[in-house]
Amino acid sequence: MMKKISALLLIAACAWGCSKDQGDKPGTAATTTTTGEGTPPEQPKAGATIAISCGAVGQELELCKAAAEEWATKTGNKVNVISTPNSATDRLALYQQILGAGASDIDVFQIDVIWPGILGNHFIDLKAHSKGVEASHFEAIIQNNTVAGKLVAMPWFTDGGLLYYRKDLLEKHGAQPPTTWTELTETAKKIQDAERAAGNDKMWGFVWQGKAYEGLTCNAIEWVTSFGGGTIVDAAGKVTINNPQAVAALQTAAGWIGTITPDGVLNYAEEEARGVFQSGNAVFMRNWPYAWAMAQADENLKDKVGVVALPKGGADGRHAAALGGWQLAVSKYSKHPEIAADLVMHLTSKEVQKQRAIQGSYNPTIAELYKDQDVLTATPFFGQLYDTFVNAVPRPSTATGSKYNQVSNEFWNAVYATLSGKTPADKSLQELQQKLDDMSRGGTSW
Repeated sequence: MMKKISALLLIAACAWGCSKDQGDKPGTAATTTTTGEGTPPEQPKAGATIAISCGAVGQELELCKAAAEEWATKTGNKVNVISTPNSATDRLALYQQILGAGASDIDVFQIDVIWPGILGNHFIDLKAHSKGVEASHFEAIIQNNTVAGKLVAMPWFTDGGLLYYRKDLLEKHGAQPPTTWTELTETAKKIQDAERAAGNDKMWGFVWQGKAYEGLTCNAIEWVTSFGGGTIVDAAGKVTINNPQAVAALQTAAGWIGTITPDGVLNYAEEEARGVFQSGNAVFMRNWPYAWAMAQADENLKDKVGVVALPKGGADGRHAAALGGWQLAVSKYSKHPEIAADLVMHLTSKEVQKQRAIQGSYNPTIAELYKDQDVLTATPFFGQLYDTFVNAVPRPSTATGSKYNQVSNEFWNAVYATLSGKTPADKSLQELQQKLDDMSRGGTSW
């Protein structure tokens, strides 16, 4: 079985894991990096090798390696940093195979904010190792990471969807950052057409994540919530997605494709959207905070990019950012759970979160850092959009429990069907409502 799991990790490395290392093009990164080589064996806790899974979106892998090396040097241990799929959907499937087999190949798992309820029974309780430091993190995230009284993961960074825009292009064409989706559509079309007429036939108005995966669930929840259409399933477990506001939201998004958004967006995840925007071929982009540091590091875009809250659905709508973020959890199948927990506490510490916020614009989960001048100088919108992050819209993972992944899968497929022109929004949501009602016995049994 261990050979089978190791083979799965190798396949993952070849298929997904080594892509986008340090923000580079796919296929350029090594899958694992061993840090701490040559540290004196007599140092405390020396001798163990801890494997940790890290994503590779933006600067994730680079920063993970650097912080892990700090810990390895300090403790005398070694760390294998394993890059796993960037797609949350693919990563969850891989994790479920590894954990379901009780394999010890990975000690520390980087998990999505929606996974504690799905994977929590495979992780140790970190309260015995935290020394109470969880009190400095956002309470809502700590509660999210607590399953059956166990703190199954420590918050590493939080996320919220944001609207990026080209400040120089808006100024050039006499436009302001949009506050509603209607304004965005009109502004994007105006600038797109003008720039194409001026010679850039590759220019698009708006790029986002339209591939059929968890990222589309995030985008679509933002649209639906901004129109006042709820969050698929309410806190009591009732399925609420089939409503006029949700229909209007999907109709609006479907209208972007082929007009201000390329048809190819139906295959875009985060990095594909960022690639178009960062190449100078999009006016607006929906993405997570990590994209800010990447844009600022680009000589062609530095100081030309602005960030605001995502638009409202209309005068009666609201700004809505999907709650994202990642946590670190220790496998109960680890051969060195205490040492792995020590690595988790280091990586999620105030010092490391500050470093990640400055270098990679990853949102801290420690409130105090949103007042830190070094952090605010590097990423000003952390302070300006603080309320956006704190009030981000959660996906219905708590209400749906272990069935969340099925719910999200049905949701993104329904949305995709509308975006691709296969099924009208009203019919798509009617069918989705029925499927989710059947799945939950009318919202009474998740």
